Amino acid sequence: MKAAVMRQYDEKLENPVFVSYEEVPDAKIKNPDDVIVRIGGAGVCRTDLHIIEGVWRSKVDLQLPHIMGHENAGWIEEVGKNVTHLKVGDPVICHPLITSGHCLACRRGNDMHAEESEFPGINTNGGYAQYLRTGARSIIKLPKSLAPKDVAPHTDAGLTAYRAAKKASRHLLPGEYAVVIGAGGLGHIGIQVLRAMCAARIIIVDRSETALKLATDCGADYAVKADGGQVEEVLRLTGGKGAEAVIDFVGEGSAIAEGLAMTRNQGSYYIVGYGGKIDIAAIDMITSEKSIIGNLVGTYAELIELMALADQGKVTLATREYRLEDANQALHDLHHGKVRGRAVLIP
Repeated sequence: MKAAVMRQYDEKLENPVFVSYEEVPDAKIKNPDDVIVRIGGAGVCRTDLHIIEGVWRSKVDLQLPHIMGHENAGWIEEVGKNVTHLKVGDPVICHPLITSGHCLACRRGNDMHAEESEFPGINTNGGYAQYLRTGARSIIKLPKSLAPKDVAPHTDAGLTAYRAAKKASRHLLPGEYAVVIGAGGLGHIGIQVLRAMCAARIIIVDRSETALKLATDCGADYAVKADGGQVEEVLRLTGGKGAEAVIDFVGEGSAIAEGLAMTRNQGSYYIVGYGGKIDIAAIDMITSEKSIIGNLVGTYAELIELMALADQGKVTLATREYRLEDANQALHDLHHGKVRGRAVLIP
């Protein structure tokens, strides 16, 4: 099969070749509960750039050469001998983790915290290829209304944004405010989820005029340009108090300090993006009673919920399609801020 293969790290993201398009061994069934998915779409994620930078080397056992791609959807091509609920040709979307289902975290539905797991695209070969091996337990059948290439990025970007926005929506009341920092690949999804699940007024903060326009199209009530005065503008919009919920999809640079400053007393700051550090004095946490909440990718059940919203047309993805052989260009375009929404590779 053909795949886009990463053969070396590039800590400064300066090399012209991040991945090379080449022939590799076919994906094969390893366990009786495995399935092979013919890829219809594989999302290109900023995490993939972090993998190329070597950020994940200390986190997982990642062997080179490596096939990235952890946002995958397509059609069932082959099933293991224990798989009876799926058949060849079924259109499907893949939860990003392969788990056995035996540990307590799995039995509680928290697969992302499984004691034993594989993560295609992270610590095993992923979907930057014609075919992907994953577990039957990770598979969700798609309704006829949803094409794999149109929903593939939901398996990480959409699912992560959904999880954070769902948490926030549970306490946001009509007349209250939610701030979304970053209107890009995750942010534009988070805005739609908030709009679908609560009646709070949504403020988007981004430095890009294009991203702000996308956010407004997705349902944001207010667009604030990140030009140095964004904290003051958010405080003005919220009557000087800040927002009840702030969801930070950036998580680096000045975004964390600014996000906390935009959060009102007894409000919640949801950190999704990473790269920076949270630094707040204990006395400030005590006197403000703010909550800081980390957010990992969502659960299998939450991916089903997100697909229900997508099926109803309440959450749609802004995507730019690339051929699989152009994966290197897609990664460079993402690195240089040329992708509106999410990039998707199509074999």
